[in-house]
Amino acid sequence: MILKRSLLLATAIIFTFSVLAQTKNLGSWNVINTRLSLTKNWSVFNELQLRSQSFYNDHFYYEVKGGVSYNISKNFSVLAGTGKYITYDAEQEGNFQKPITANETRLWEQLTMNHYLERIKFEHRYRAEQRWFKTGYRNRFRYRLSTALPLNKSKIEPGAFFVTTFNEVFLTNNAPYFERNRFFMGLGYEISELLIVQPGYVYQYDYKKDNTGSGKHFFQFTLMIDLDDMEDDIQRLPSTVD
Repeated sequence: MILKRSLLLATAIIFTFSVLAQTKNLGSWNVINTRLSLTKNWSVFNELQLRSQSFYNDHFYYEVKGGVSYNISKNFSVLAGTGKYITYDAEQEGNFQKPITANETRLWEQLTMNHYLERIKFEHRYRAEQRWFKTGYRNRFRYRLSTALPLNKSKIEPGAFFVTTFNEVFLTNNAPYFERNRFFMGLGYEISELLIVQPGYVYQYDYKKDNTGSGKHFFQFTLMIDLDDMEDDIQRLPSTVD
């Protein structure tokens, strides 16, 4: 019964995106996330992203980032990362249309905490970012609350379908302080201990200094590659780095 409901949910998501894709309102957001365990506590990661204004067309943004993480305990981990983020003129039709409107280099530090309520896993993520642009330096602070619920198994493991959601708030140390809000909802499937696929929906709302803002809808497809041959008791929440 749960599996049938999962398939119905996946069908509904695909149908909804097929309808939205007929308009300019739906962009695409593609993620490849790779994690490699070095020891029981230490691991390194890499993430690639590509975004477009319309459905798999009019690409305007890409990023490349990586770093290192350390598991303090089963439910606490810290991470440090760096990356390059390039944004082209999103107002023009076409792929990677110049001029480049933002050329950013970023460092960040992060603390992640997990807790459980029956089968539901909650992840609290706190991040501080140092951002360098051609126009100067900025700070940013982020908090993300994520949840994951396995549907046809007691935990997320090979063969498991799961529902995952998150909401993230972006803050700065300059008025008006609120910079962005990002919401995600999706359905994932763990193909094997190596691979997880996760299609879903993202709504991102950006605030401006004049107290106005604008939102954008995206179809997101994520491929997670977990190169982990360490036997441990840490149940990781399938999620992207960014």
